[in-house]
Amino acid sequence: MATARRRLPWLLLIPVLFAGGFFLIRGRGEATQFTTGTIDRGDVVEVVGATGILEAVTTVQLGSQVSGTIQSLHADFNSAVKKGQVVARLDPSIFDARLGQAQANLLAAKANVERARSTVEDMRQKYARAKELAAQKLLPTTELETAKANFDGAVAQVKANEAAESQSQASVNQAKLDLSHTIIDTPIDGVVISRNVDVGQTVAASFQAPVLFVIANDLARMRVNAAVDEADVGRVREGQEVVFHVDAFPEREFKGTVEQVRLNPTTVSNVVSYNTIVAVDNRDLLLRPGMTATVSIVVRKAENALRLPAAALRFRPEGYQRPTGGGATASGAAGPAASGGQGAPGAAGMRRPGGQRPQGGQWARSSDGSGGGRGPGRPTTVFVPDEKGQPKAADVRIGVSDGQFVELREGLDEGAPVITGTEIPGARAAGAGPRPGSSPSTNPFSPQRPQPRQR
Repeated sequence: MATARRRLPWLLLIPVLFAGGFFLIRGRGEATQFTTGTIDRGDVVEVVGATGILEAVTTVQLGSQVSGTIQSLHADFNSAVKKGQVVARLDPSIFDARLGQAQANLLAAKANVERARSTVEDMRQKYARAKELAAQKLLPTTELETAKANFDGAVAQVKANEAAESQSQASVNQAKLDLSHTIIDTPIDGVVISRNVDVGQTVAASFQAPVLFVIANDLARMRVNAAVDEADVGRVREGQEVVFHVDAFPEREFKGTVEQVRLNPTTVSNVVSYNTIVAVDNRDLLLRPGMTATVSIVVRKAENALRLPAAALRFRPEGYQRPTGGGATASGAAGPAASGGQGAPGAAGMRRPGGQRPQGGQWARSSDGSGGGRGPGRPTTVFVPDEKGQPKAADVRIGVSDGQFVELREGLDEGAPVITGTEIPGARAAGAGPRPGSSPSTNPFSPQRPQPRQR
C-alpha cells in the first residue's frame, strides 16, 4: 500500500512530460513567418525637430517717463493703432503747476537781467566822469579805482543774471517736456497685444519706465524663435524650408523659412541649444504671439526616389553575424558593408530559421543588384526572400532617411520585396527587428505605411 502511494506522483508526471515534448517538437517544426515590405517610389524628407515660440517681428513696450494717474485710455486689447496716435493720458494738473512756477521764475530772471543792465549803464557813466576828473587832478586815485570796480561788478552781475535767466528757461522747457509726456502716443503702426493699466491707476516712474502697452508692429509677418539642439544645429542653414504645427490648429500645417541661426548658445539644465529664427507668413492672422510651435526643419529631401522601409535595415535573421571589417551601415541599423557576395565569416554550422542550414556555410546573397540608383550612398545589407521564402542577403546603398522610409540609391529594383521582421505563431522571434508601424515616425513628411504582408 505504501509502495503504491509512492509511485502515484511519478505516474501523474508522465502525461505532463508527454504533453511538453509534443508541444516542443511541434514548435520546432513550425516554419518562421517573415513580414515583408515593398520597395516603392516616393518622397523621403530628413528633418531636424525643435520647439519654439511664435512672436512678432517687432514688438514695442510702451511706457511712461513720468509718474501720475491715468486720466483716460484711448486703446484696448487688439486695438489697431497708427504711429503718433494717442493711447493714454495722465493727469496733467501737477505738471501744469510746475510749468507755471517755472515760467514765473523765468520772468523774474528776465527782470533781474534788465535791472542789472541799467545798473551797468549807470556805473559806466560814473566811471567815465571819474576818469575825466582824475585826468584834471580833481579826483583822488582811490575814488577812480572805486568807480572802476563798481562798473566791473555791474557787468559781472549782468552775466550772472543772464545765466539765471537761461537756467529758468531750461526749467520751463523741462516742465513743458514733462507735461507733454502725460500724453502717451504710439511710435509705430501695429496692434495692441497687451494693456497693463486702467483709468485711475497710479503710474510710478522711478528707475524704470512702467510698461503700459505692448504693441506688435505687423502680425501678418511673424517669426518662430526655435531652440535647436547642439547635435542638430550643424545641419541647419539659412533659407531652409520649415514646417511647423501649433496646438490651436492641430490638423493644419504652417510653413516658414530659416532666417537666422544665432551664434549665442543657451544652456538649460546642461542642455545646449541655439536660437533659430524662422520667418513666417501670417496673412490670414491665425497665428498669435506666444503660441508654442513644433518645428520640423527640412535638412535634405529626395523627391520621387526609390525607398525601402526603415525596418528592413534593422532586421537580422537568427544566427547572422556581421562580416569581419564590415563597412558603414544605415543610421540605427547594424549591418555589413557590401562585400561582393561574401557571407559572414564564422556563420558555417549555424541554422537558419526553420531548421535549415545556410548553403555552403554562408548566407546567400542577392545577385540582382541592377536597381536604378541615384549615385553612391552608405553601404548596408538588407534581406530579401528567396524562392523558398528564406532570407537572402542583398547589398544596397542608401541615402536620406526620415525614420520610416530610407532612400534606396542602388541594389534593388522597384517593387522588390524586403524582409522587415519575423513572427512565429504565438510569439515574436528573438532578435527580430521592430515590426513596421510599431514606432511611428514623428516626421510630418512621412506617410502612414500599409500593414506588412505575411509570407
